[in-house]
Amino acid sequence: MSSRSSAAESFRSAHDAAFRAVATAVARLDVAAPRVLIDGRSGSGKTTLAARLSAEWPRAGERPQLVALDSLYPGWDGLEEGTRLAHEWLLVPHAAGIEGRWRRFDWDVQAFAEPHVVAPDRPLIVEGSGALTPAAAGLVHVAVWVDAPEPSRKARALERDGDTYAPHWDRWAAQEARHIETHDPRALADLVFDLL
Repeated sequence: MSSRSSAAESFRSAHDAAFRAVATAVARLDVAAPRVLIDGRSGSGKTTLAARLSAEWPRAGERPQLVALDSLYPGWDGLEEGTRLAHEWLLVPHAAGIEGRWRRFDWDVQAFAEPHVVAPDRPLIVEGSGALTPAAAGLVHVAVWVDAPEPSRKARALERDGDTYAPHWDRWAAQEARHIETHDPRALADLVFDLL
């Protein structure tokens, strides 16, 4: 087995363990329409974890809604604004038991596009870099922080998004670093996973 395939297998194994831990925490919740938030730096595995949680939701009879901050960031300098919009458009209304509305940012035309509705009576998963702040932590039932060493994160992110992302890696990483310094999401998380 090559070192690359061995690393990929190790990542999958660690990711499987993380998924099981999150799914167990969600299954144990004694609330209706729970809110789960998954934060982490680019390439850490948070998007894959959120997608799997949505697809394999561990509570019978519920159909979760998944919103990625990638849909909210208004451009390559938009991490902080994406954080604010997720709080305002998604978490606050859902926690108040009212319908939330968010608009997808169209990166091609650099403007917000069609609206989407978030139903208050269905579980909500929010994932993305910058999602976990002190204000957000007070509104969710399970908060998750996912991390991994920069070389492996960068390799995964660039393999996924290639030439589109490569020129902006440092610019985005600086915004993630400011988020971590300002909000300390690791300390706010109920579950922390250091993947490979």
